[in-house]
Amino acid sequence: MEKRDIFTGVNSIKFNQYFKSEDDCLKYIADLKWEEGYACKRCGGQQFIKGAKPYHRRCLKCKYDESPTAGTMFDKVKFPLLLAFHIVFKIVTKKKGMSTLELSREFELRQKTCWGFKWKIQQAMASSLKNPLTGTVHVDEFFVGGPEEQKRGRSKGDKKLVVLALEINDHGVGRAYAEVIEHASSKELGAFLKKYVSKEAKVITDQWTGYKPLKKIYPKFEQLPSDKGINFKDLHLHIMNIKGWLRGIHHHCSEEHMQGYLDEYHYRYNRRGNMGSMFDLLLRKMVANKPKRLQARILKDA
Repeated sequence: MEKRDIFTGVNSIKFNQYFKSEDDCLKYIADLKWEEGYACKRCGGQQFIKGAKPYHRRCLKCKYDESPTAGTMFDKVKFPLLLAFHIVFKIVTKKKGMSTLELSREFELRQKTCWGFKWKIQQAMASSLKNPLTGTVHVDEFFVGGPEEQKRGRSKGDKKLVVLALEINDHGVGRAYAEVIEHASSKELGAFLKKYVSKEAKVITDQWTGYKPLKKIYPKFEQLPSDKGINFKDLHLHIMNIKGWLRGIHHHCSEEHMQGYLDEYHYRYNRRGNMGSMFDLLLRKMVANKPKRLQARILKDA
């Protein structure tokens, strides 16, 4: 099987030279989609001929003509595929990504159109859950939202409550994951940790009682006084960076959409040492994932 040609790097000039037309994008998607071989999505047949359009494949058994974008997150995109590739490249390679307003201005598309496509990208940026955090992991929750000076403790009021786990290693910090939760209960905190943190990890939290039952799951579990964040400096710096990014780039995110922004932030953050492969990896996920449809209500609230 012929090896697939892969685009790597973050240089926009090289990107423009590599992807010059719709055909270039279709070929890239086709090579990704059928990298492990062709199988008809209708009948499972493995033999094909050229389809009616460039890079389409027609099954010899049932005659189904399949486009490269069918069954992917690029299916029925409402603007040129070349623009879609540019948007993916901008979001994934720019250190802080791009807001839908910026995308709308740069690519001369409606903001809601940009928001709908970015929403798809964020779905692909969600963790595969195949690489849990290991070693020493610091965990804490934080609120995202406007100030509520009179509220204290874990009561969130109108804010969004987020739980964060951050690897701490000999070289500083490693990977991180965050998730929106309703309550800082042992049930929700435990569910988060089971998804994202290895049972072999040394989990360190503050002294919130909601974490205590987790000792049964994590043998190396430890609780320390926060001491106004002094014992969790890296964790609190990470929280400040997330909040600064949300305020500076996106200004406001509803609770319903917050998880997508957390996934976007950590997709880039967890690959900051290997930025050159981020674009290809994200395209791979967008091609592998089934298309997601935005409900009218969600799009209206964007």
